Amino acid sequence: MIVAATRSVGETRALAAALAELARPGDLVVLAGDLGAGKTAFVQGYGAELGVTERITSPTFTILSSYQGRLPLHHLDVYRLDQVEEAYDLGLAELLDEGGVTLIEWGDTILPALPTDYLEIRFLLGDHDDDRRLELVGVGARWAARTRALRTALRPWLVDDAQVGEAPTADGGAPC
Repeated sequence: MIVAATRSVGETRALAAALAELARPGDLVVLAGDLGAGKTAFVQGYGAELGVTERITSPTFTILSSYQGRLPLHHLDVYRLDQVEEAYDLGLAELLDEGGVTLIEWGDTILPALPTDYLEIRFLLGDHDDDRRLELVGVGARWAARTRALRTALRPWLVDDAQVGEAPTADGGAPC
């Protein structure tokens, strides 16, 4: 697990932009966290780095919004889905195959319907209004191979391992 912290909406967007620099066609990013935790702000920063010029808002009622940048960006909000089975009707496989990046708000609620290769980012509210803790877990070979690049991109926001109760590895680095 990689743990990062932001202290403002702007920092959350900047962190997302840093991750977007690593974006590859077919990437899937699952965003989890309470209402108001920063998921949409994250997508806004990610999209800006991809060159999206349209205003990005949460597709809570439309479920899916797509934007054009250096890679297509598909932004889903599955909060309103009642059952995991409804996720199969969204055409996720097709979205992932078309060479874009897919970010899913509340994606942890439909994990059984998702491929087994994704980056999960859990947003936790901090002690102050805009403080956020982001816990990133790469699932699958695609993301395991990018752990070092993720850590490098997130260096300005990384939380000291001692603060999150992780023991350093034999080489002095933090476990993934």
